[in-house]
Amino acid sequence: MNATGKTIIRGGRILDAPAHAAPPADILIDGDAIAEVGRPGLAAPDDATVVDASGMLLHPGLVNAHTHSHGNLAKGMGDRWTLELLLASGPWCLGQRIFDDIYLTTTIGAVEMVTKGCTACYDLTLEMPAPTPEGLDAVGRAYADVGMRAVVAPMVADKTLYEAIPGLMDALTPSLRKDVESLRLAPYDTSLANMRKALEGWSVDSDLTRLAVAPTIPLHCSDDFMTGCAELAREFGVGLHSHVAESKVQAISGLKRYGKSLTAHLDDIGLLGSDFTVAHGVWLDDEDCRRLGDHGASVAHNPGSNMRLGSGLADARGMLNRSVNLGIGTDGANCSDNQNMYESMRLASMVSKVQGPDQRQWLTTEEIVAAATEGSARALGWKDIGRIAPGYKADIVFLDLGTINWVPFNDPTNQMVHTEDGSSVKHVMIGGSMVVRDRAPVNVDMANLAKLAEAARARLAEVNRPGKELFDRLECIVGSFCPGLALTPHHIHRYGASTRA
Repeated sequence: MNATGKTIIRGGRILDAPAHAAPPADILIDGDAIAEVGRPGLAAPDDATVVDASGMLLHPGLVNAHTHSHGNLAKGMGDRWTLELLLASGPWCLGQRIFDDIYLTTTIGAVEMVTKGCTACYDLTLEMPAPTPEGLDAVGRAYADVGMRAVVAPMVADKTLYEAIPGLMDALTPSLRKDVESLRLAPYDTSLANMRKALEGWSVDSDLTRLAVAPTIPLHCSDDFMTGCAELAREFGVGLHSHVAESKVQAISGLKRYGKSLTAHLDDIGLLGSDFTVAHGVWLDDEDCRRLGDHGASVAHNPGSNMRLGSGLADARGMLNRSVNLGIGTDGANCSDNQNMYESMRLASMVSKVQGPDQRQWLTTEEIVAAATEGSARALGWKDIGRIAPGYKADIVFLDLGTINWVPFNDPTNQMVHTEDGSSVKHVMIGGSMVVRDRAPVNVDMANLAKLAEAARARLAEVNRPGKELFDRLECIVGSFCPGLALTPHHIHRYGASTRA
């Protein structure tokens, strides 16, 4: 590092999303933060490191509001899966992981994200039957080693899918019922104690990684567990994140169990607040969104996964109209296939456009860019990322304007959302340090990563063979019972077509 610890980026064009413009500008960085943004020729110390950004568009690092690192070793393992079938596949696709696997699967996702312009994420990571400080440490170390920011939230529950969905356990054969009873999760006090230990002893690079708490799905958690998670998160001043009304099965099951919507129930037991993020929220109604907006809560909008799992089309416009903070995410690679935030932005635009003929209600590209940067950053609870502005962390993506995505260069905001696919990413800077240079990750040996991933894949396929056999027996029942439940009449409709038996 130079004597002053300063860097000057010269010759680039900085995205001004609201103005649909990209004026030439220089950026002065002091340490890990942006000190000044000014016209070309901005003054800088003589010994400042110079980064040449000629022919490049600079935009703030994208922020992934919702993903699952455990899914990266399971990408491509399913096709026609609903959310409930995805959950049923867990013992096969996610089982028998050791700490090396946890580090590896996180590294795979982090590398994909940074090489596709994403500099921070909210990772709801899973260990079964309960989170451990050692497992969470492995996740945090993986992000720190890649050089990426992450909020790591252990995803916890004290009920299985079969206990959570009313009537599903009864629909199983006696033999299957016995088999799924063996999947029982740890008592919730064990999960709470382990999360507390991790929060008290977190020692991974705090400039890059933080912890949060993620009671996975309200139906999968007892009320005592949900309130225990909220009390723990608020004691340590960290975020809360939960999958709420992701599928119609969840929405209907919530009404059956609580006599009210999932959001109303969470409000009653004290979960909602400015620290609370709803994952997906496909089946939220106007009143649910009003509650969330009144509490200053966020929704992580995952349009790719919502369609991939057949969950439906979330009403992002309705969320924004009711003052909900909107972030955008990819979801996990086992249910959205990739970790490409550019694709998520494009899909967010397309989903809003197919929900009605009034184009005035469609999301604008500037709203989508804001959601994928500042909105997601707010959901993460990270106040100094998501913008290229003085005082913000120097998390900057360099797009090569010579790639075909930008020929011709018409409107940077529209093209970033509708045209860019990640192939123009040339460099990525996080906290003033390059983590991607000339399209390659700086801190990871890709050949070795691929070798480790293949070895893990082969070993896990073998040790999880019984889990695959169990899923094959469960698939028909779960795959008929849950869609049948989803045919229950409901006061809102979020599918792309009328439902069919």
